[in-house]
Amino acid sequence: MPRTPLAALSPADQERRRALRRMKAVALGALLFMAVVFAVSFPLQADVPWLAYVRAAAEGGMVGALADWFAVTALFRHPLGIPIPHTAIIPSRKDEIGRTLGEFVETNFLSTEVVRTKLESMSVSRRLGEWLARPEHAARVADEGSAMAAGVLRALSDSDVQDLIADVAREHLVEPDWGPSVGGWLSRLVDSGAHHGAVDMLADSLGVWLEGNRSSFDGLVSSRLPSWVPSMVLRIIDDTLYKEALSFVRDVRGDPDHAARRAVDQYLTRLADSLQNDPATIGRFEDAKSGVFDSPRVRELAAEAWDTTKSGLLRSLSDPDSGLRARMTQALIDAGTRLSTDTALQQRVDGWATDAAVFLVDRYRHDIASIITETVERWDPVETTEKIELMVGRDLQYIRLNGTVVGALAGLVIFTIAHALVG
Repeated sequence: MPRTPLAALSPADQERRRALRRMKAVALGALLFMAVVFAVSFPLQADVPWLAYVRAAAEGGMVGALADWFAVTALFRHPLGIPIPHTAIIPSRKDEIGRTLGEFVETNFLSTEVVRTKLESMSVSRRLGEWLARPEHAARVADEGSAMAAGVLRALSDSDVQDLIADVAREHLVEPDWGPSVGGWLSRLVDSGAHHGAVDMLADSLGVWLEGNRSSFDGLVSSRLPSWVPSMVLRIIDDTLYKEALSFVRDVRGDPDHAARRAVDQYLTRLADSLQNDPATIGRFEDAKSGVFDSPRVRELAAEAWDTTKSGLLRSLSDPDSGLRARMTQALIDAGTRLSTDTALQQRVDGWATDAAVFLVDRYRHDIASIITETVERWDPVETTEKIELMVGRDLQYIRLNGTVVGALAGLVIFTIAHALVG
């Protein structure tokens, strides 16, 4: 597996490096101090007896300092470059450490009990509601959501969307037979008398038109009669035709049981029955439907509708003062206010969120934890060691310093007890 170099040192890492160097210097200074004390006290202890105690303390301090230096150094590299077994632990066992860390996180942090307990104690919905209820936060969410929606719209291919619309329309509108469904709907419409309103409206509209367009009947019939018919007769014919048409429409409007109305009812009843049971009628209806949907003009209208819809949405999404953005913001504020005050809703939302999170963690926790393992495996061993040493090395230098002090005290105590017992 190719190694992935870590990121360059950040300002914080550079400060950690300076602090690490200072602590290394302090720990080394303590060791050198003990060595100087030992070098001075060792040859003089025969002449100055109490210097034996100083020599023992310095000797123990050097031993403690060297032992802890070896232990700390062995974590990150071979001491003095010598490949002593069980040294350079981090670079040599980096992958194993990554696997162990991944297993530790999976077992102790991604368990369903831990996730459920944590989420149940957080009141996620109430906190979210209180945050969303603030107008500036709702506006921010609306802004981000608008930017994301606009990005999705721009990324969509117009031709792909049009093809999708065409496929969906064909699957759900063109391919299914409409005849029996339309026939059943029309039959229920006639049985309920719901179409009478449409007949009334048609009769009213026709009556209004007739009353305002008397001149449209001039010559409607008379122009087709022989020229030898007297003009008076022609006018009488036109007037009679107009009056009869007007009278017919008035009768239809005023008589709910008019023969024309019954004829309409009978026609619609026959049409509904034919659409449900007559294969020929059903076939003609389906052919007409297919012809409409397959018409190039219909396709052009669908494309124009998508273009208009897309352009309108993009304008509304990009304009902070648009009605769409304002409604989105207000809807978020309203949702946040309700979430922050409605206890029952909070319980439902918290339950949904907790169940969803527990399901995802239970199903994918191994995959989530494997991110740690795989990421550590890709790291370069040397750079990984340096990075970890920057994070914890300064504290480990305190171990060296403490080892020096503890070693000195231990050496002094051991020498004192031995001198007291042996003399």
